[in-house]
Amino acid sequence: MSEIHPTATLFTDVAIIGAGPVGLFAAFECGMLKLTSLLLDSLDEVGGQCTALYPEKPIYDIPAHPEIEAGALITNLERQIEPFQVPRLLGRRVERIDGQVGGFVLHTDRGEHIHAKAVVIAAGAGAFGPNRPPLEGLPAYEASGAVQYFVRRREDLRGRRVVIAGGGDSAVDWALALRGVAASIQVVHRRAKFRAAPETASQLDAAAAASEVELVIPYQLHALHGADGKLTQVEVADLDGLTRHLEADVLLPFFGLSMDLGPIASWGLDLARNHVSVTPSTCETSVAGIFAIGDVATYPGKLKLILQGFSEAAMAAHAIHPIVHPDVALHFEYSTSKGVPT
Repeated sequence: MSEIHPTATLFTDVAIIGAGPVGLFAAFECGMLKLTSLLLDSLDEVGGQCTALYPEKPIYDIPAHPEIEAGALITNLERQIEPFQVPRLLGRRVERIDGQVGGFVLHTDRGEHIHAKAVVIAAGAGAFGPNRPPLEGLPAYEASGAVQYFVRRREDLRGRRVVIAGGGDSAVDWALALRGVAASIQVVHRRAKFRAAPETASQLDAAAAASEVELVIPYQLHALHGADGKLTQVEVADLDGLTRHLEADVLLPFFGLSMDLGPIASWGLDLARNHVSVTPSTCETSVAGIFAIGDVATYPGKLKLILQGFSEAAMAAHAIHPIVHPDVALHFEYSTSKGVPT
């Protein structure tokens, strides 16, 4: 369903803040319990990081999908909620929440007022942005696309000389994914040990041994060379200050994302290290009627996995049902027996 253009005031059972994979699945779980829901997201499209950062990146730990690209996962989740006609407000930020359980009012930066009986925060990493390397002249190279922090399409890098900087999962994953696409791949890291998953780190070592990837170790980014936003070389330096010049068309610095909860931090919720603390059995926050699921939520034993976020979406929806329908007993039924409600 496409984005709606609403009147100033909207009513729904559940307002879901965040339209990434976990937010989308929360809308499905609400629909299965005959709860109406509405999705809000500050991005202009659904999918969160899966769409904005790595739509072509394969995901391997989604049940029944040995491998699925992030963009395809979002497409399937959207198909899953089609029967419920879930409205969505995109390109909006929820600035304030008033009221209490059973009667919340969410105020957006575009002037809408959403009345909801319960709220689910599925904001992922919050407002996210890349950690940028401190290099002179960086903005000009960013503007031209010579420096990119996210890869939307592998084909955009076909035949180009790519330098990747970083030692985490993103750096290793993209070094492997761009084999056979980029003209050359050089990975710059300050030490020989990578922080990526052991299996992919081993694959990177094998790729280096096969001359598919060059590991530039131990080096760090030092300077960019080129003119008018066109990159020609990436200068790197080792711990002793000795430098190398790497021929390059594109630099991909993967130094993680900076997380900013934005207005969520001012809503009176208990926070722990920039995450929202919840009760594990229900995912309810310290404010009754407001729930948090996915990467934004924290509790003892929390794993930052999409599949755990899916489980949290189901738990939150079941905990919300008595808020919306206090006089209706919820008898758990398997989807195989009850089907999809209409």
